[in-house]
Amino acid sequence: MELEDLKSIWKSGETVFQPKNEQEIAIMLKGRSISIVNKLKRNVWFELVFAIVVSLGLLLYALSLEQGAMKWTSISLLLMCLASTIYFIKKLSVLNRVQGINDNLHDTISFLITNLTSYLKFYRNSYTVLYPVYFLLGLLFSVLERGTDKFVVFLSQPSTIVYLLFMAGLCFLVSTWFTRWYLKKLYGDHLEKLKKILDELNQQ
Repeated sequence: MELEDLKSIWKSGETVFQPKNEQEIAIMLKGRSISIVNKLKRNVWFELVFAIVVSLGLLLYALSLEQGAMKWTSISLLLMCLASTIYFIKKLSVLNRVQGINDNLHDTISFLITNLTSYLKFYRNSYTVLYPVYFLLGLLFSVLERGTDKFVVFLSQPSTIVYLLFMAGLCFLVSTWFTRWYLKKLYGDHLEKLKKILDELNQQ
């Protein structure tokens, strides 16, 4: 009796499934790609708002400080945050251009993958350069605050050199790791999904 029931269920299930044609699959892929673009825009907006909030915080902090190395370091970080907002706005404009995905879904997704890949590469490389630059700027502001003679005496101590090298290496490694993790969290997974959609299109 159970075997007959299973056969009837199997036969009834055969008529339920109907394979989708290429046009229906393309519409599904288009919907998924639009969803990914929306999520990418949300993440860029998050970065833009975060950069503005950090800039305001740095501005208030810099105004509360007296003249010195810390004040100038805060101002330089503030300028970097303000400059980054321009880049985020540019990225939003690119995503808005691909928001209304046209009929050529393959070319649109290919463009988005290329653009996003170059964006992440520039992002990683810029921060890889900026971390050492800001460390050196901190030293420069320290020289200006202490005076060259006092700074040379301070730097002539072996323990000071070891400490500075250790902190520079630690900050570089931690910040580089954090940047990679941060970019993967915001963009890396979406980039992989876009590549998967492109592979599915190529297989049609």
